[in-house]
Amino acid sequence: MGKNRRVVITGMGAITPIGNSVEEFWNGIKEGKTGFGPITYFDTADYRCKLAAEVKDFDPAQYMDKKSARRMEQFCQFAVAAAGQAIADAGLIMEQEDPYMVGCSVGSGIGSLQAMEREYDRLKEKGPGQGRTHAGASDDLQHGSR
Repeated sequence: MGKNRRVVITGMGAITPIGNSVEEFWNGIKEGKTGFGPITYFDTADYRCKLAAEVKDFDPAQYMDKKSARRMEQFCQFAVAAAGQAIADAGLIMEQEDPYMVGCSVGSGIGSLQAMEREYDRLKEKGPGQGRTHAGASDDLQHGSR
């Protein structure tokens, strides 16, 4: 067995359907907001369900450069943004930290449905073994933890 280590939460971040910061999120909870509204990410004309809890007013340029944003699925952008908020909230300067001693816990409802759909279509068109997989440590790479 290894040594017991203490873990300290020093900062928090949130990108959610009811707020794009911890303060907005918490205020939304206290106000009883749900974040549900009409689906805006795609045309719902052929679907019975017209509501979803989408993240609103998210601008990845506030958290990362355009090249990084283009290479990430939107759910990764949310994670990187929330991690950046947590680092700022903690007052961490990553260049002064041991990247092997810094971690981030991220919660996501499911991940990238766009990637699943795209890869499923690729599988149907090209067959098994012809798809590419790109999941990764976008957050680690963006913020310098390992």
